[in-house]
Amino acid sequence: MSLNSFEEFVSEGVKIIKGAEEKKVTLRLMGALAVNYHCPKYKHLHEQMARTPTDIDFASLSKQKEKLTAYLHELGYDVDQQLMNYPTYAEGKRYMYFGKIHVDVFFDELRMCHRIDWTKRLEVDNPTIPLADIILEKLQIVEINPKDIKDMILLFLEHDVGDNDKETINGKYIAELLSKDWGFWYTSTTNLNKVLTLQGEYVKLPEDESKLLMERVNKLLAMIEQQPKSMGWKMRSRVGNKQKWYMDVEEDRGVIKIE
Repeated sequence: MSLNSFEEFVSEGVKIIKGAEEKKVTLRLMGALAVNYHCPKYKHLHEQMARTPTDIDFASLSKQKEKLTAYLHELGYDVDQQLMNYPTYAEGKRYMYFGKIHVDVFFDELRMCHRIDWTKRLEVDNPTIPLADIILEKLQIVEINPKDIKDMILLFLEHDVGDNDKETINGKYIAELLSKDWGFWYTSTTNLNKVLTLQGEYVKLPEDESKLLMERVNKLLAMIEQQPKSMGWKMRSRVGNKQKWYMDVEEDRGVIKIE
Protein backbone atom coordinates (compact mmCIF):
# COMPACT_ATOMS: atom_id res chain seq x y z
CA MET A 1 0.00 0.00 0.00
CA SER A 2 1.35 3.43 -0.93
CA LEU A 3 0.55 6.77 0.65
CA ASN A 4 -0.45 9.73 -1.50
CA SER A 5 -2.04 12.64 0.35
CA PHE A 6 -0.86 14.73 3.27
CA GLU A 7 -3.71 13.26 5.30
CA GLU A 8 -2.43 9.72 4.68
CA PHE A 9 1.19 10.61 5.43
CA VAL A 10 0.31 12.51 8.63
CA SER A 11 -1.96 9.69 9.77
CA GLU A 12 0.83 7.14 9.24
CA GLY A 13 3.31 9.36 11.07
CA VAL A 14 1.04 9.88 14.09
CA LYS A 15 0.29 6.15 14.22
CA ILE A 16 4.01 5.36 14.31
CA ILE A 17 4.52 7.95 17.07
CA LYS A 18 1.75 6.52 19.23
CA GLY A 19 3.22 3.06 18.87
CA ALA A 20 6.65 4.42 19.77
CA GLU A 21 5.23 5.94 22.97
CA GLU A 22 4.09 2.49 24.05
CA LYS A 23 7.69 1.33 23.55
CA LYS A 24 8.96 4.29 25.64
CA VAL A 25 10.58 5.83 22.57
CA THR A 26 10.40 9.59 21.89
CA LEU A 27 9.52 10.33 18.29
CA ARG A 28 8.28 13.60 16.79
CA LEU A 29 7.11 14.62 13.32
CA MET A 30 9.10 17.30 11.54
CA GLY A 31 9.16 18.82 8.06
CA ALA A 32 6.11 19.39 5.88
CA LEU A 33 3.98 16.84 7.74
CA ALA A 34 4.49 18.74 11.01
CA VAL A 35 3.49 21.94 9.20
CA ASN A 36 0.38 20.32 7.78
CA TYR A 37 -0.59 18.89 11.19
CA HIS A 38 -0.34 22.30 12.87
CA CYS A 39 -2.22 24.22 10.17
CA PRO A 40 -5.78 22.85 9.95
CA LYS A 41 -7.15 26.20 8.76
CA TYR A 42 -4.62 26.69 5.98
CA LYS A 43 -3.48 23.18 5.11
CA HIS A 44 -5.53 23.38 1.90
CA LEU A 45 -2.86 25.78 0.65
CA HIS A 46 -0.39 22.89 0.50
CA GLU A 47 -2.46 21.39 -2.30
CA GLN A 48 -3.06 24.80 -3.88
CA MET A 49 0.70 25.44 -3.99
CA ALA A 50 1.38 21.92 -5.35
CA ARG A 51 3.24 20.90 -2.19
CA THR A 52 3.28 17.10 -2.04
CA PRO A 53 4.76 14.77 0.61
CA THR A 54 7.19 12.01 -0.34
CA ASP A 55 8.36 10.59 3.00
CA ILE A 56 8.06 10.92 6.79
CA ASP A 57 10.71 12.81 8.74
CA PHE A 58 11.08 12.25 12.48
CA ALA A 59 13.20 13.67 15.29
CA SER A 60 14.33 11.33 18.06
CA LEU A 61 17.09 10.73 20.62
CA SER A 62 20.24 8.73 19.90
CA LYS A 63 20.03 6.95 23.24
CA GLN A 64 16.81 5.33 21.99
CA LYS A 65 18.17 4.37 18.57
CA GLU A 66 18.27 0.61 19.14
CA LYS A 67 14.76 0.48 20.60
CA LEU A 68 13.43 2.63 17.78
CA THR A 69 15.09 0.50 15.10
CA ALA A 70 13.65 -2.68 16.63
CA TYR A 71 10.18 -1.10 16.80
CA LEU A 72 10.28 0.10 13.18
CA HIS A 73 11.45 -3.38 12.12
CA GLU A 74 8.26 -4.77 13.67
CA LEU A 75 6.31 -2.36 11.44
CA GLY A 76 8.20 -3.47 8.33
CA TYR A 77 10.72 -0.63 8.15
CA ASP A 78 14.41 -1.53 7.94
CA VAL A 79 17.66 0.40 7.63
CA ASP A 80 19.41 0.42 4.27
CA GLN A 81 22.78 -0.96 5.43
CA GLN A 82 24.59 0.05 2.24
CA LEU A 83 23.38 3.63 2.59
CA MET A 84 24.58 3.75 6.20
CA ASN A 85 28.16 3.49 4.92
CA TYR A 86 27.95 6.94 3.39
CA PRO A 87 29.64 9.66 5.52
CA THR A 88 26.44 11.65 6.06
CA TYR A 89 24.81 8.69 7.80
CA ALA A 90 27.74 6.68 9.13
CA GLU A 91 28.22 9.05 12.07
CA GLY A 92 24.85 7.89 13.37
CA LYS A 93 22.93 11.15 13.59
CA ARG A 94 20.59 10.18 10.78
CA TYR A 95 19.03 6.82 9.92
CA MET A 96 16.92 6.04 6.89
CA TYR A 97 14.36 3.26 7.01
CA PHE A 98 12.55 1.75 4.07
CA GLY A 99 9.23 -0.08 4.08
CA LYS A 100 5.99 0.84 2.37
CA ILE A 101 7.41 4.39 2.38
CA HIS A 102 10.70 6.10 3.19
CA VAL A 103 11.16 7.10 6.86
CA ASP A 104 13.97 9.46 7.89
CA VAL A 105 15.00 9.88 11.55
CA PHE A 106 17.31 12.63 12.84
CA PHE A 107 18.81 11.86 16.23
CA ASP A 108 19.45 14.65 18.77
CA GLU A 109 19.90 17.36 16.15
CA LEU A 110 19.46 18.57 12.63
CA ARG A 111 22.91 19.32 11.24
CA MET A 112 22.82 20.65 7.72
CA CYS A 113 23.70 24.23 6.76
CA HIS A 114 23.38 25.05 10.48
CA ARG A 115 22.92 22.95 13.60
CA ILE A 116 19.66 22.72 15.57
CA ASP A 117 19.89 20.82 18.86
CA TRP A 118 16.58 19.43 20.09
CA THR A 119 17.70 17.08 22.87
CA LYS A 120 15.88 19.33 25.37
CA ARG A 121 13.02 20.29 23.06
CA LEU A 122 11.26 17.05 22.12
CA GLU A 123 9.01 17.03 25.18
CA VAL A 124 7.77 20.56 24.47
CA ASP A 125 5.22 19.41 21.87
CA ASN A 126 3.60 16.21 20.67
CA PRO A 127 3.31 14.66 18.06
CA THR A 128 5.60 17.20 16.34
CA ILE A 129 8.72 19.14 17.17
CA PRO A 130 7.81 22.64 18.47
CA LEU A 131 6.70 25.27 15.96
CA ALA A 132 9.87 27.32 16.55
CA ASP A 133 11.99 24.31 15.65
CA ILE A 134 9.92 23.68 12.51
CA ILE A 135 10.60 27.28 11.50
CA LEU A 136 14.32 26.93 12.29
CA GLU A 137 14.41 23.73 10.25
CA LYS A 138 13.36 25.82 7.25
CA LEU A 139 15.40 28.93 8.04
CA GLN A 140 18.72 27.06 8.27
CA ILE A 141 18.77 26.28 4.53
CA VAL A 142 21.24 28.56 2.74
CA GLU A 143 19.81 27.87 -0.72
CA ILE A 144 16.20 27.72 0.40
CA ASN A 145 13.72 25.80 -1.74
CA PRO A 146 10.26 26.97 -2.80
CA LYS A 147 8.73 24.12 -0.74
CA ASP A 148 10.26 25.51 2.45
CA ILE A 149 8.95 29.01 1.77
CA LYS A 150 5.52 27.48 1.11
CA ASP A 151 5.65 25.71 4.48
CA MET A 152 6.56 28.94 6.28
CA ILE A 153 3.68 30.74 4.61
CA LEU A 154 1.29 28.25 6.20
CA LEU A 155 2.94 28.45 9.62
CA PHE A 156 2.90 32.25 9.80
CA LEU A 157 -0.69 32.44 8.53
CA GLU A 158 -1.89 29.96 11.14
CA HIS A 159 0.22 31.01 14.14
CA ASP A 160 1.20 34.21 15.88
CA VAL A 161 4.75 34.92 17.01
CA GLY A 162 5.29 35.19 20.77
CA ASP A 163 7.37 34.11 23.73
CA ASN A 164 6.08 30.57 24.29
CA ASP A 165 5.52 27.27 22.47
CA LYS A 166 1.76 26.87 22.99
CA GLU A 167 0.55 26.81 19.36
CA THR A 168 2.74 29.89 19.01
CA ILE A 169 5.96 30.44 17.09
CA ASN A 170 8.36 31.05 19.97
CA GLY A 171 10.17 34.12 18.69
CA LYS A 172 11.94 34.56 22.01
CA TYR A 173 13.59 31.15 21.68
CA ILE A 174 14.53 31.75 18.04
CA ALA A 175 15.97 35.21 18.78
CA GLU A 176 18.04 33.94 21.70
CA LEU A 177 19.44 31.07 19.63
CA LEU A 178 20.38 33.28 16.69
CA SER A 179 21.94 35.94 18.94
CA LYS A 180 24.81 33.52 19.64
CA ASP A 181 25.50 32.50 16.03
CA TRP A 182 26.01 35.18 13.37
CA GLY A 183 26.02 32.67 10.51
CA PHE A 184 22.69 31.14 11.51
CA TRP A 185 21.33 34.65 12.09
CA TYR A 186 22.41 35.76 8.62
CA THR A 187 20.88 32.75 6.85
CA SER A 188 17.65 32.99 8.87
CA THR A 189 17.05 36.71 8.42
CA THR A 190 17.84 36.41 4.71
CA ASN A 191 15.24 33.65 4.39
CA LEU A 192 12.60 35.49 6.40
CA ASN A 193 12.96 38.41 4.02
CA LYS A 194 12.53 35.97 1.13
CA VAL A 195 9.20 34.90 2.63
CA LEU A 196 8.14 38.55 2.54
CA THR A 197 9.23 39.16 -1.04
CA LEU A 198 8.38 35.80 -2.64
CA GLN A 199 5.10 34.77 -1.01
CA GLY A 200 3.08 36.27 -3.86
CA GLU A 201 4.84 34.00 -6.36
CA TYR A 202 3.51 30.84 -4.72
CA VAL A 203 0.00 31.75 -3.63
CA LYS A 204 -2.47 34.59 -4.17
CA LEU A 205 -3.71 35.52 -0.71
CA PRO A 206 -6.56 37.89 0.16
CA GLU A 207 -5.20 41.30 1.20
CA ASP A 208 -5.94 40.77 4.89
CA GLU A 209 -4.15 37.41 4.99
CA SER A 210 -1.16 38.75 3.08
CA LYS A 211 -0.96 41.62 5.56
CA LEU A 212 -1.20 39.22 8.51
CA LEU A 213 1.58 37.06 7.09
CA MET A 214 3.87 40.05 6.64
CA GLU A 215 3.08 41.40 10.11
CA ARG A 216 4.05 38.11 11.77
CA VAL A 217 7.25 37.66 9.76
CA ASN A 218 8.24 41.25 10.55
CA LYS A 219 7.40 40.66 14.21
CA LEU A 220 9.85 37.76 14.31
CA LEU A 221 12.49 39.81 12.47
CA ALA A 222 12.05 42.60 15.04
CA MET A 223 12.45 40.18 17.95
CA ILE A 224 15.61 38.80 16.36
CA GLU A 225 16.98 42.31 15.78
CA GLN A 226 16.22 43.51 19.31
CA GLN A 227 17.78 40.52 21.06
CA PRO A 228 21.21 41.46 22.54
CA LYS A 229 23.98 39.70 20.65
CA SER A 230 26.84 37.68 22.16
CA MET A 231 30.47 38.77 21.86
CA GLY A 232 31.08 35.84 19.51
CA TRP A 233 28.22 37.04 17.28
CA LYS A 234 29.64 40.57 17.20
CA MET A 235 33.15 39.38 16.38
CA ARG A 236 31.89 37.15 13.55
CA SER A 237 29.66 39.91 12.18
CA ARG A 238 32.76 41.99 11.41
CA VAL A 239 33.80 39.38 8.84
CA GLY A 240 30.30 39.04 7.43
CA ASN A 241 29.64 36.91 4.37
CA LYS A 242 33.13 37.44 2.98
CA GLN A 243 33.92 34.18 4.76
CA LYS A 244 31.71 31.09 4.51
CA TRP A 245 29.20 31.14 7.37
CA TYR A 246 27.52 27.74 6.91
CA MET A 247 28.34 24.04 6.71
CA ASP A 248 28.34 22.19 3.41
CA VAL A 249 25.61 19.59 3.01
CA GLU A 250 26.59 16.36 1.28
CA GLU A 251 24.07 14.85 -1.10
CA ASP A 252 24.60 11.10 -1.00
CA ARG A 253 22.50 9.29 -3.62
CA GLY A 254 20.22 12.29 -3.81
CA VAL A 255 18.53 11.61 -0.47
CA ILE A 256 20.01 14.23 1.86
CA LYS A 257 17.17 16.72 1.46
CA ILE A 258 14.31 16.71 3.92
CA GLU A 259 10.69 17.47 3.24
